Amino acid sequence: MKDITLGLVGVGRIGVMHAGNIASLNSVLQPQGINVRLRLTDVAADHARTIALGLGAEFLPSVEELIGSGIDGLVIATGTGTHPELIRAGVDAGIPVFCEKPVAMNVADSLPVLDYIRANQGTVQIGHQRRFDAGYLEAKRAFEAGELGWIHSLRAVTCDMAPPPVEFLATSGGLFRDCSVHDFDILRWLTGREIMEVYAKGSNNGDPAIGAVGDVDTALAVVTFDDGTLGSVGASRYNGAGHDVRLEIQGSAGSLMVGLDEKSAVTSAEAGIGFPSGASHKTFAERFDQAYRSEVEAFVELVLGRRENACTPEDAVAASRVADAAQESLETGLPVRLAAAVAL
Repeated sequence: MKDITLGLVGVGRIGVMHAGNIASLNSVLQPQGINVRLRLTDVAADHARTIALGLGAEFLPSVEELIGSGIDGLVIATGTGTHPELIRAGVDAGIPVFCEKPVAMNVADSLPVLDYIRANQGTVQIGHQRRFDAGYLEAKRAFEAGELGWIHSLRAVTCDMAPPPVEFLATSGGLFRDCSVHDFDILRWLTGREIMEVYAKGSNNGDPAIGAVGDVDTALAVVTFDDGTLGSVGASRYNGAGHDVRLEIQGSAGSLMVGLDEKSAVTSAEAGIGFPSGASHKTFAERFDQAYRSEVEAFVELVLGRRENACTPEDAVAASRVADAAQESLETGLPVRLAAAVAL
């Protein structure tokens, strides 16, 4: 049995989910001869101790002690503003790093981090979990196999059932950077194409406090790819039918929709149609439960040197570039062109 110890920094909402998923890895990996141990830390020490106790993990009082304890990989689930320093700390320790998206608050702050990772030959996986979702993986397979022909339209939707706390939205960077960045990433990943222009609009018809902190509750971006293909990326904080994440891919030879299943947060207006019959997803964690589990399993495989990096920092920053452009377009009311080539 080979022991792998992961260190987790941050046990807020996303960190608790990652901690639980790491703790459950042994049911999958022990039959393969791998035993995963978890150590964690958070500035909210009492809360972190409680989480550790419930998962059979070990609590350490600081990041320095966590990294110095001899972990094999570092998982970062803290606020975005802390990502750069923690990524550097993991790279300095010579261990692979998994970091929730984004790399930094904006692209300008991300570029020095990319330079640091490359200069020190670091290994960093960024958390764009949709790359591990079965539906998106099947869509990519079908497209690359030629089953869809050439793509003429892509329509992505990500809608929360209810908005997160306004306190979070005040520091999230906006709906495009917080939410739609996942769609921008998956569109690049699936097509292998770069988005070259973004035109965005947004509205606020829900809680006025969202507008007061500089965000919108609903937005739409029209994107143009480097081969002229068109796409749209829509998002909302208010979708009472449930958490709705879908991607419609229309090609010259066929079409597919990711996220169309018995838990889809839609109903048909046509007579006699009972689909979908299941209860809709309520949260992103529920919608992508298996994808998040597969993501941390992939990180363990990366630590072991058994697979390639599924989402590099360069990938993540490329998606953030599009999100930044969408935010700029939203604020200016004008389409924004992205540079044809950027040194990432």
